[in-house]
Amino acid sequence: MDFTFTEEQQAAAEAARAVFSGVEPDAVPSPALVPGAVAEDIDRPLWAGLAAGDLLSLTLSPEHGGAGLDLIALCLVLRESAKVLARVPLLETCAVAMTLQRYGDQELAAELLPGVGRGELVLTVGANGRTGHDPAELAVTARPADDGREADGDAGDGSEAVWVLDGVQSAVPWAQAADWIAVPAHTGHGRAVLALIRRGHDGVTIAEQVSTSGELFGEVRLDAVRIARRELIDAAGAWEWLHALLTTGTCALALGLGEAVLAMTSQYTGKREQFGFPVATFQSVAVQTADRYIDLRAMEVTLWQAAWRIATGGSGTLPPAGDVAVAKIWASDGVRRVVQTAQHLHGGFGADTDYPLHRFHAWAKQIELSLGPAAAHEEALGDLLAAHSLD
Repeated sequence: MDFTFTEEQQAAAEAARAVFSGVEPDAVPSPALVPGAVAEDIDRPLWAGLAAGDLLSLTLSPEHGGAGLDLIALCLVLRESAKVLARVPLLETCAVAMTLQRYGDQELAAELLPGVGRGELVLTVGANGRTGHDPAELAVTARPADDGREADGDAGDGSEAVWVLDGVQSAVPWAQAADWIAVPAHTGHGRAVLALIRRGHDGVTIAEQVSTSGELFGEVRLDAVRIARRELIDAAGAWEWLHALLTTGTCALALGLGEAVLAMTSQYTGKREQFGFPVATFQSVAVQTADRYIDLRAMEVTLWQAAWRIATGGSGTLPPAGDVAVAKIWASDGVRRVVQTAQHLHGGFGADTDYPLHRFHAWAKQIELSLGPAAAHEEALGDLLAAHSLD
């Protein structure tokens, strides 16, 4: 493997830093001070800026108006977004778009993806299932319609199958702001499929939920929702690939957030004095921050290993899912340790709602638990190790 970034990947990171440079983490009310969501919508000006900087089309193929870059480039951009707590569904939109491009109906991809790249369409995905503890695809059922009726979007000549979906996906990020929602489902025959559903589709209701970070999420309920055949992705491995993209992207968010928090802590302890000396010069403080630096470097190397396996199809003793699990274990545990140490070293100042550290702590907890905490991925890694010989 070679973790040296290409010129194109480095350019994407530089463009992201430029776009995110004007974003303030405290631009919305503190989640500690409002009873509900901190805002009713995503950061639309930032979303437009990402589109203008060609960052929403980064991983789209040239035929859809994109740069044709890979998951590694996307993770570099996500890393920068987390440093400012960017309130945009960048990961969800790009991951769903990449999956549609790779596995979905090509006519539908040609209709939707150029609009995604221009910032005209927002995509999200329900990846938490009903409770967040069981596989997301088990929360929704998908079955062929048996009454012969056509669904919205069909050609109208009866040539396309119509699928009917029932179930619930909870904690769908920014569901109210999305134009299309990707929903994993099962057919009852041990097969996972992925449905693309318009937010205003008949039978779709969205109840408000609030994330740990104070963002407006949604419980998406599907009641006999009928979709056209082309809106269902049933290619083998499509949902698993999307889930791997989301998990790896979440690791990139954890890394960026952790790096920002450690930088805040370094600046604070370098200025805060006790007994006439900066607290950063105290051995106990130096040891704690050094340990968190080691956490971040472990988070980084496991992230790039997972992204490299997915982006290149590189071989390994275990399937790429093993590298993704290792990356998420480090991301979940590491980001938690980083923010906890930061709170400790900031003292009471870290809990001041006029200071942004508490916001990073809330986002870190959201990231830690998203798509499963470390324990869930340790269990998944154990299953992979049991199923694959390491000889």
